Amino acid sequence: MTDTTAPLALPGLNRPAPDFSANTTDGPRSLSDYKGRWLVLFSHPADFTPVCTTEFIGFAKHHGQFKALGCELLGLSIDSIFAHIAWIRNIEEKFGVVIPFPIIEDLSMKVAHAYGMVQPGASDTSAVRATFVIDPEGVLRAMLYYPMSNGRSVPEILRLVTALQASDAQKIATPEGWTPGQDAIVPPPKTAEAARQRGSEGYATTDWYFSTRKVA
Repeated sequence: MTDTTAPLALPGLNRPAPDFSANTTDGPRSLSDYKGRWLVLFSHPADFTPVCTTEFIGFAKHHGQFKALGCELLGLSIDSIFAHIAWIRNIEEKFGVVIPFPIIEDLSMKVAHAYGMVQPGASDTSAVRATFVIDPEGVLRAMLYYPMSNGRSVPEILRLVTALQASDAQKIATPEGWTPGQDAIVPPPKTAEAARQRGSEGYATTDWYFSTRKVA
């Protein structure tokens, strides 16, 4: 009987993403292949399943927007290359959508285990809907986990990558639901004197700890 209370080995935010080398529908891929670009690595429970199909169609439809951000997409499930190929051909034939990004074959479950994609409380043999945002230096910046029963929001993942890039470039934090064009949050002051000066620094200040500014 599986012990679903045992702690899982999960990767850590703002630490190097677990390295991998794997076969994909576009040939061999390694984490190092994405050096200098952002990467969204995402797992799905199985090929030829309806919720996963909608997610792959969603990622495909937003592929150009991810590319415009310098961000690549890479899927994964614990299925064979042949199953992946048959599935993406089926999506193109039945739904009229071409899947323009590679999918990892992970029959050994090595990549899935390294990233904590296999959750014993859900399944010992399938990956849950896990999403990892990795920056150009190979650092893991965000993780999202969804249950098998519910599909992800691809626009939210795209928004998250956009917000992370803005935070890096502008040294800002972003409020709930932030999108480009909206004001961003200025990091709060770290000393009592800086807090006293905050109201005179030209920001839109509600209180010493809450100020916003335009994003260039």
